[in-house]
Amino acid sequence: MNGDLFARALRCLRCEDPQEKCRLTEAVFDDVRHDRLSPAADAPAPLPVAHPGRPERPRLVLPRALPKRKLGTLEGRATLVHALAHIEFNAINLAWDAVYRFRGLPLDFYRDWVRVAREEALHFGLLCDCLRRLGYAYGDFDAHNGLWEMACKTAHDPLVRMALVPRVLEARGLDVTPGILEKLRKTGDAAAVAALETILRDEIGHVEIGSRWFRYLCRQRGVDADAVFVELLQAYMAGQVRRPFHYAARLQAGFNDEEMRQLEVLAACKS
Repeated sequence: MNGDLFARALRCLRCEDPQEKCRLTEAVFDDVRHDRLSPAADAPAPLPVAHPGRPERPRLVLPRALPKRKLGTLEGRATLVHALAHIEFNAINLAWDAVYRFRGLPLDFYRDWVRVAREEALHFGLLCDCLRRLGYAYGDFDAHNGLWEMACKTAHDPLVRMALVPRVLEARGLDVTPGILEKLRKTGDAAAVAALETILRDEIGHVEIGSRWFRYLCRQRGVDADAVFVELLQAYMAGQVRRPFHYAARLQAGFNDEEMRQLEVLAACKS
C-alpha cells in the first residue's frame, strides 16, 4: 500500500462542492479497494472539524423552522426529496469523519467506513437526479444540521459515535422509510421510490457496520454492550426515542431482542 488514508479522508471531508466530494469519495474507495491507500502510522493527530465542507446552500436553520411537507404538490414532494438528499450528503461527511477521526482501529474499520462513504455518495446522486426530474436542485430548500451536531458531540470516542450515529440517527431512517415509500408510491414517482428502496437496503448494511464496531469496542473495553447502549441513549437522547420501530430491518442491522425491548421502554416513557 502507499498513500495516507487519513489525509485523503480529510480532503473529502473538507471539500465544499457536493459533486467534487462525490468524485473524491469514489477515487478514495477505488484506491482502498486496490490496496493503494492505508492509514499512516505516523499521521498527525486528527484536527477538530467544527464544520465539514459544504456548499453555501442549503441554508441551515433550526428543525422547527422547516415547513411541513405536503406531498400532494410538486414542491412538497421536492421538499421531501431534498430533505432526504441533505441527510445523505451529511452521511458522506459522517463516514469520512469516522475514517479520519478515530485512530488505532483494525484496517477493516476503515475499509467499512470508506465503503459507507461511497454508498452515501451514490445515494446522494440518486436523490439529486430525482430532484432534477422535479425541476429543483440540492440547495433550493432550507435544511438543518442535526446529524453533524451529533458528530461533534461524539467526536471524542468511537464507541459513542458507533452507538449514537449509525445505531440511533441512521437507524431512525430504517424506521421511517417504509412510510415514506408508501406515500411516494401514491404520488406515482417511480424514480424516487426506486431510489429509496436502494437506500433502505444499503442503510441496513450501514447500521449493521455500526452495530458490529460498537460491539467490538465494547468487547475491547470489557463492558456490556446492551447496558452501555441504554446508558448512552439516556445520556444523549433523552426523550428522543420514538416509535415506530422497523423490527425486521433493525434485527437485520445487528440489534438484538433486549435492545429492542429497551427501545420500546424508552419510547413509552416519552409518550
